[in-house]
Amino acid sequence: MVAKSRRQRRGLGRAMLKLVSVAIIGSVSVVWVLRWYPPPTTAFMLRTQYLSGNCDVGIEHRWAPWARISPHMALAVMAAEDQKFPHHWGFDFQQIKSAVQENTQRTRVRGASTITQQVAKNLFLWPGRSYLRKGLEAYFTVVLELLWSKQRILEVYLNVAEFAPGVFGVAAASARYLAKSAAGLSANDAALLAAVLPNPRRLDISRPSPYVRGRAQWIRKQMGQLGGVSYLNTLE
Repeated sequence: MVAKSRRQRRGLGRAMLKLVSVAIIGSVSVVWVLRWYPPPTTAFMLRTQYLSGNCDVGIEHRWAPWARISPHMALAVMAAEDQKFPHHWGFDFQQIKSAVQENTQRTRVRGASTITQQVAKNLFLWPGRSYLRKGLEAYFTVVLELLWSKQRILEVYLNVAEFAPGVFGVAAASARYLAKSAAGLSANDAALLAAVLPNPRRLDISRPSPYVRGRAQWIRKQMGQLGGVSYLNTLE
């Protein structure tokens, strides 16, 4: 009886090990393929379609390759979201420490996600703050940093970030709200689009509030302090 129980535990252990191995190999393979090809969709896009109740509506998205995105837009999202993006390996531990300290003294939780973490979340995961989701986010962040260049991570982020409810990617957002191509965005246009990224379901590009306008001005100033578009030369 004891021997049978041990065999069952060993069998279960081997099965779990195989399952984990398949999950790791599969996820790494997907990330490797997406290094070269545009993601056909993302977890966040599918979530939006599911909540809309109709998989044929609810999404505006078009892919813009790196060469067809204004360098001002790439700079603006770094200035707004992750100024150390070219220099870290997916985690900004100084920002994480600051956020933890601040969150112990405030009711509204402040995040400290890097651009790589946001790409991991948008592509593969779901909203929330559970330990499981954060653990998977950390795993995919490491894989992305190992397999993709910084330029590729930023390119995908610019194409999958939600700029308004159901509007994903800078190409769709710039066409809808600014009547411009992603390549034609000015520095001020880019700062305005980046200003809504913390909460695109509440912050409006078409009718920017004083908060959004003020944040856009702050981002524009940060873009200058980073050295302008020459800061993109620090990407791998």
